[in-house]
Amino acid sequence: MLTFSYPWMFLLLPLPLLIRYLAPAYREPRMAVRVPFMELLYRISGRQTGDRAAILSRLRVQWIQVILVWLVIVIAVARPQWMDDPVVRELPMRDMLVALDLSGSMETRDFTASTGEISDRLTAAKQVLDQFLGRRDGDRVGLIFFGSAAFVQAPFTEDLDVVRELLDEAQVRMLGPRTMLGDAIGVAIQLFERSEVDERVLIALTDGNDTGSMVPPVRAAEIARDSGVTVYTVAMGDPQAAGEQALDETTLRAVAETTGGDFFHAENRAELDRIYDALDRLNPRQVETASYRPQHELYHWPLGFGLLISMLLFGFAELFSWIRSRRSAPLGEGLRQ
Repeated sequence: MLTFSYPWMFLLLPLPLLIRYLAPAYREPRMAVRVPFMELLYRISGRQTGDRAAILSRLRVQWIQVILVWLVIVIAVARPQWMDDPVVRELPMRDMLVALDLSGSMETRDFTASTGEISDRLTAAKQVLDQFLGRRDGDRVGLIFFGSAAFVQAPFTEDLDVVRELLDEAQVRMLGPRTMLGDAIGVAIQLFERSEVDERVLIALTDGNDTGSMVPPVRAAEIARDSGVTVYTVAMGDPQAAGEQALDETTLRAVAETTGGDFFHAENRAELDRIYDALDRLNPRQVETASYRPQHELYHWPLGFGLLISMLLFGFAELFSWIRSRRSAPLGEGLRQ
């Protein structure tokens, strides 16, 4: 669709006529030269004598040129634009973080892989998380790994393929053997501070208990709640285990309840699948559509057209003048006789 950014510029179209009326061209009367043989010239040229002196005037082609050039200049100044069809794109309405435990206990082989073979907990978790992320089209997703320390592996991004690839490269104990869940929540809060969306979700998956975070998990959950972050905790493994590998369900449940999230527990691959199916239902994909119309500037087209018309009309005027001079050649020959 053709539009003009400054349509009011078309009010300038009658400006030359106004100037011509208010400030006409300067004319100075001069004495005419009397030619005693003027009638002889007219007879030789075949023209009729007149009562008035000849006045030099513009050719009709020149007037056409002036009018067209002024018209295209006004059109260019009005800034013509071509508006394409509206383009609609989806904007993420939610930033989601996945925090994955990489402590030593995640190498325990008590889960079943997608092939049906016995696998370690980390492999089962990565497989289910990969499927979960594959359904998050429209969300911005970030990835946090934690063990003896918490580390942002991937900041918020809409490129889920990169997140899934980084998830696949995770290895047990790559951040140490311990479990710092509270520090992982703290890192997530810092990352969410740069987020501009309203709904912020953290999914924390672990199979142990916090073993020395600088901020206890429940206290970190209170800070997360005040920052508008909802934490869903996913527990893996045997709650009857002892020592550092013991699963602290009480703390994980308290973290989820403090932030308004939910606590899930999975003892095998099937339960883990059901947990992420439930998370899909609890947090449906929400997107916002933004529409804009691409604009293409067209002012150079009328300017180019005006330049082309000027060149053609100038050439036509020169050709017309040359033809007239050729036709007036007999007058010169008669004078020489």
